[in-house]
Amino acid sequence: MLPPGLSAQPVATAEAVAARRVLPSAQTVAALLVGACSCDLVRPRDPDLREDERHLRARYGALRLPRDEIIRRLERHRRRPAGRAGEPWAPLLAAFVAEHARNAGATLYSLGFGNGPRPAPSDPRPATRTAARVREHPAGWLEEDRPVLVVR
Repeated sequence: MLPPGLSAQPVATAEAVAARRVLPSAQTVAALLVGACSCDLVRPRDPDLREDERHLRARYGALRLPRDEIIRRLERHRRRPAGRAGEPWAPLLAAFVAEHARNAGATLYSLGFGNGPRPAPSDPRPATRTAARVREHPAGWLEEDRPVLVVR
């Protein structure tokens, strides 16, 4: 079960197909969210809201998104669960991931910025992490743009 404040939603068909190429036994492919986005799972929010959004604007600009789309995504980023500001999401997510591996077996995780099509990773083979390592290093087990397989 996900920690309070986190939710999961199914991903688009193309993303599910890509995940199943890496882990054919996958039954469900979902995106994990904090509020309306996953940013809090990637890096702690900067307490300076302007600096936090400046970072996101730069990342979205690098994707060459139009201004109105950047604004829409920033507005989505601003929506988060009530009463959960500053929550230490890395340890909560790590505990969930380790427990899920223990109960459900090997699970594939992928971290990418944005929610549009992404180029294939330069190394499509997943990195492998044990559940114990995820628990020991809650902020460093997931790599951006490389699938990570968590095993018992």
